[in-house]
Amino acid sequence: MLIEVVKSKIHRVHVTEANLDYIGSITIDEDLMDAANIIANEKVHIVNNNNGERFETYVIKGERGTGTICLNGAAARKAQRGDIIIIMSYAQMDFEAAKTFKPAIVFPDTNTNKLV
Repeated sequence: MLIEVVKSKIHRVHVTEANLDYIGSITIDEDLMDAANIIANEKVHIVNNNNGERFETYVIKGERGTGTICLNGAAARKAQRGDIIIIMSYAQMDFEAAKTFKPAIVFPDTNTNKLV
């Protein structure tokens, strides 16, 4: 049996940009992506702590060390600059393997979005 579990989580980062005039996705600082074990084009779920919105999109690699968290396209309607969000990705795995799996969870500085 396969189950879906949290693989990666970037906990409580603030949105630095919302770009409605883009095709879609979320741009994430590459340092945060590496720390959370998230890759470009990976599907992610996003939770907005400010307004309760929950949505999914895919990841675009952002410039390393900038703290960039930019919602693009339609996702830009789900959050405003300054909103606090949580970014999560999931993986399917065997039930027994899931019991011991340890997700990559990152707690960046909420003010700068940079690793502490």
